[in-house]
Amino acid sequence: MDCDALTLSTMTISSPGLLPTETLLDSLVHISNEVVSIEKLPFVQMRNVSSMIRRIKLLSSLFEEIQEAETPLPPSSTLCFTELLSVITRGKVLIQEIKDASTLWGLIQLEFISNQFYVLVKEMGRSLDILPLRLLNITADIREQVDLLHKQAKRAELTIDPRELQRREMLLEVMANNMMQNKKNKGYMDFGKMEELLSSIGLRTISDYDIEISKLEIEAQNQAGTGGLVVVSNINNLISLVSYSKSMIFRDGENEESKKESCSYLYNKVNDSSSSSQSMSIPDEFRCPISLDLMRDPVIVSSGHTYDRNSIAQWINSGHHTCPKSGQRLIHTALIPNYALKSLVQQWCYDNNVPLNEPNSSVSEEKSNKKNSNDGAIDHISANKAAADAVKMTAEFLVGKLATGSADTQRQAAYELRLLAKTGMDNRRIIAEVGAIPFLVTLLGSHDPRIQEHAVTAMFNLSIYDNNKVLLMSAGAVDKIVQVLEQGRTMEARENAAATIFSLSMLDECKVQIGARPRAVPALVLLLKEGTPVGKRDAATALFNLAVYNPNKSIIVSSGAVDVLIELLMDDKASITDDALSVLALLLGCSQGLKEIRNSRELVPLLIDLLRFGSVKGKENSITLLLGLCKEETEVVARRLLANPRSVPSLQSLAAHGSLRARRKADALLRLLNRCCSQPHHSL
Repeated sequence: MDCDALTLSTMTISSPGLLPTETLLDSLVHISNEVVSIEKLPFVQMRNVSSMIRRIKLLSSLFEEIQEAETPLPPSSTLCFTELLSVITRGKVLIQEIKDASTLWGLIQLEFISNQFYVLVKEMGRSLDILPLRLLNITADIREQVDLLHKQAKRAELTIDPRELQRREMLLEVMANNMMQNKKNKGYMDFGKMEELLSSIGLRTISDYDIEISKLEIEAQNQAGTGGLVVVSNINNLISLVSYSKSMIFRDGENEESKKESCSYLYNKVNDSSSSSQSMSIPDEFRCPISLDLMRDPVIVSSGHTYDRNSIAQWINSGHHTCPKSGQRLIHTALIPNYALKSLVQQWCYDNNVPLNEPNSSVSEEKSNKKNSNDGAIDHISANKAAADAVKMTAEFLVGKLATGSADTQRQAAYELRLLAKTGMDNRRIIAEVGAIPFLVTLLGSHDPRIQEHAVTAMFNLSIYDNNKVLLMSAGAVDKIVQVLEQGRTMEARENAAATIFSLSMLDECKVQIGARPRAVPALVLLLKEGTPVGKRDAATALFNLAVYNPNKSIIVSSGAVDVLIELLMDDKASITDDALSVLALLLGCSQGLKEIRNSRELVPLLIDLLRFGSVKGKENSITLLLGLCKEETEVVARRLLANPRSVPSLQSLAAHGSLRARRKADALLRLLNRCCSQPHHSL
C-alpha cells in the first residue's frame, strides 16, 4: 500500500530520461524555430512574449552551430540542454495559450501570467549556469551572446507592462460599475471607456467580438469546479460586458432600456445557474472517512490513506499523531495531494452539476463578499507556489520513507527522488531543504545495488544546484562517493559517482577538498581505464575540472593518468579524444606532467595525425601540446616533427585555416622549426 501511494504521489511530477545528444539537439533546433517563427503576437503580454522569443532566437543560433560542428558534448552541457528543452517547450506552450485564450481574461491575470514568464527566464538562467561554454566548439560571437543572455537572465526581474496595468484597472472599474448597475438596476456603464479599452486590445469587428465571447465561454467551462464561484462569476461578467458592447456598437436603433434588460438577463441567468444545486448520492470512494462528506481536496497521509484536507488537518491540529482509519502512527504530517482521485471527483462534480466548494459556506461567503469587498475582486491563484508546495510535500514524504522504510520502500523512494531531482532547480533546492541529503549519503553504503545506484544518481542531480554542492560537501558525501566510484555495485553507479565529482568540482573550494582525498583521483583514473565510453568521459571531465587547480595536477600525474590518457587517444571506441587531449594540455603545466608526456614515444605521431583529422578543439589542444613540448626539448621534438612528412603541411594548413587560437600557435611552432633549421650546429 505504501509503495502504491508513493508512486501515485509523484507520478505527475516525474520527468522522462535524458535524450541522446543528436535527438536532443534536433528537438532544440526544431522547437526553437517554431517559437521564432511565431508571427502574430498577442495583444496582452506583448513585451514578455517578444522578449522570450528574442532569447530563444539567440539560443537557436547556439543549437544550430553545435549541431553543425558534430562534436561530442560534455555531460553538463547535455543536462543544460535538457533543462533548456523543458524551458523552451513550456515557453512555447505559454505563448500559444496566451494567443488562444481570451484577451480580457489575460488582462485580469496579468501578474500571474507575467510571473510565469519570469519563472521561465530565471530557470533559463539557472540552466545556463551549468553550460561549459569554454568546452563547446562554437564561435566567439555566439559565446559572447550566450554569456550576455546568461547574465541578463540572472538579473531579470518581474516585467509587467504599465500600459497593460492601466488597461486592467480600467477593465476592473467597468466590471464593478456594471455589476453595481445590474444589482441596483440603475446607473449606466461608461460605454466610451469600454469601447476604448476593447479597441486597444484588438476587438474592432463583429468577428473579433464573437471570437472573444467564445473564448470567454470556454474559459468559464474550464474554470467551473476548479476556479471557484468568484472566478466563474467574473468571467460571466466579462461575457455580458462584451455582448453588451457588441450590441451597442453594431446594432444601431436599439433603445437603452432594451440593452439594459438584455444585460440584466445575462446576469440573472448566471446567478440562477450558480445558485442551483442538486442533492446527489455521493459514491463511497469519494467520501472522507472522517466527515463522510465529498472529498473536495483529497490528500494522502504517511500511512497511505486518503482524507479530505480540511478534515485531516483539523484531526492533526487537535493533537492526534495517528491515522484515523488504521491507527498507525504518522511518521510525518505532510499532506500529499491525491491528484488521481481529485481528478475523478472533479469529473463527477462536473457531470452532476455539483460545485466543488462547500455549498453552504460558498453561499455565505458570496453574501459577505457582496457586502464587504469590491465586487470586481478576482481570485489570483499562484500555480507556481502550488507546484512548489506539492514538490515540498512529496519530498518530505519520500524522505520519511528513506528514513524508516524497508529496503523495498527505500529503493522506491530513492528512485522517486532521483526522478524528482532530474528537472528543475527549484525541485533540487526543495529536496535539499527537507533534509534528503544526509539520508542519501547513508544509502550510498547500501548492499542493494539499485538503492546505491538511485542514491548516487539523485545526489548527482541535486549537485547541479550550486548551493547543494556546499551541502553535499558538508554532509561528508565525498568519501562515500569515492567509495562508490571505486567499488560501486553497478557500472552505472560508478559512472554517476564520477559525474557527481565533476559537478561538485565546478566550485573552486570543492576542487581543493576533492583533490585532498587520497583515493579520489586514483579512483577516477581507474574508471578512465575500466569504464564504458560514458564512464570514461565522466572520469575525464572530472579530472579536467580538478586539474584546473594547480596542486591537483601532480596528484593526477602520479596516479598514472598520462599513460591512460595517451592510450585513449589511440582507442577509437572510447570516443573521448577531445576530453583526453584537454586533460593532457592542462597537465603539461606542471613539471611532472611535462616529464611524463615527454617520455611518450607514441604521442607526437598521434598529435600530428590529429592536426589533420581532429576536431577544431582537438587541433587546438594538439598544437598546444606540441608547442609546449618544443619549448622544453626543442631539438628532440623538432626532429620528430620534421621526420614526419605530414607535420609541416598540417601546420601550414592550420596556420591558414584554423581557429584564431590554433592559427596563432601554429605560426609560433612553424617559426620555432624554422629557427632550428637555420642554425647550422643543430644536426636536424
